[in-house]
Amino acid sequence: MISIKIDLAKQLLTTTDQTTRQPIKHYLISTAKNGPGEVLGSEKTPRGLHKIRAKIGANCLENTVFVKRRPTGEIFSEALQRDFPNRDWILTRILWLSGCEREKNRLGQVDTQRRYIYIHGTPDSTSVGIPGSRGCVRMRNQDIIELFDWVTLGTPVLIVE
Repeated sequence: MISIKIDLAKQLLTTTDQTTRQPIKHYLISTAKNGPGEVLGSEKTPRGLHKIRAKIGANCLENTVFVKRRPTGEIFSEALQRDFPNRDWILTRILWLSGCEREKNRLGQVDTQRRYIYIHGTPDSTSVGIPGSRGCVRMRNQDIIELFDWVTLGTPVLIVE
């Protein structure tokens, strides 16, 4: 089994073998442009220990567009982006996170799951390696496909500054 560590300062997601504690792979990511934070409506990336609550999009094509965790039937393209320039693109796969730390990232106004915080794919034109999301963790589409296939429900995800 693997675990995931998301380093907000480095904009890096690292997978680690839980048995050997050795890193397996590093991915550049993009977390919240508003920085770290847990409060509902803040558009910040929550810190602390989480787990993967749901895996969504297993059989979807790369660049499948999701709205409210459902495929829309659209495949992302530059033309679609021109038609909807202000859309927050959630593509390819979704790993929905749930907080594990009561009153830090679970329950009440700090509940990661109720904030709909995901690890998800993003358009190839979106920069990774720098903050830019509205709270979620964005990954390149090929990277989220690879990660999605490795993880299981309950995989621990630690988000640190």
